[in-house]
Amino acid sequence: MDEECCPKFEPGPWDRKIFEWKDKRFVKDKVLTLFYMPVNFGRVMKRLDGKVRNAGANIPEWLCLSDHTSKWNMDLYLAVDREVPGAKNITLSGRFLSKVYEGPFKDTAKWGDDFNAYAQKQGLEIRKWFMWYTTCPKCAKKYGKNYVVILAEVK
Repeated sequence: MDEECCPKFEPGPWDRKIFEWKDKRFVKDKVLTLFYMPVNFGRVMKRLDGKVRNAGANIPEWLCLSDHTSKWNMDLYLAVDREVPGAKNITLSGRFLSKVYEGPFKDTAKWGDDFNAYAQKQGLEIRKWFMWYTTCPKCAKKYGKNYVVILAEVK
């Protein structure tokens, strides 16, 4: 049997939803990117996972948000259930809109356009948005689905 590194993602709880977060805990780190493509994602995730495990913390819903700040950097926000020593601990608060997409990463621009239109139809203004790549490429292939969630702070 194939080894599972990413849990199977269920899109229902995340598709076309609004979440109210108050001080939702995350640990933050940076990933080097080359024209938006992650270079050291696996290494950063292993480093964060080690810190989370050493703290006895959990990763609720396996939530890991990506903020592509430039062609050369992506900030990661890994959800945690408690403070993690040795990591950059932050919280996010606000109202967040989410929508699930499925398909190849080359469709990201189309997803972004669709999400913008969807938010406007809801009468919402996007303040900051994140991508949640729910599984690694190997697990996406194994499960037969490549789900990506766009999650944005809205007002």
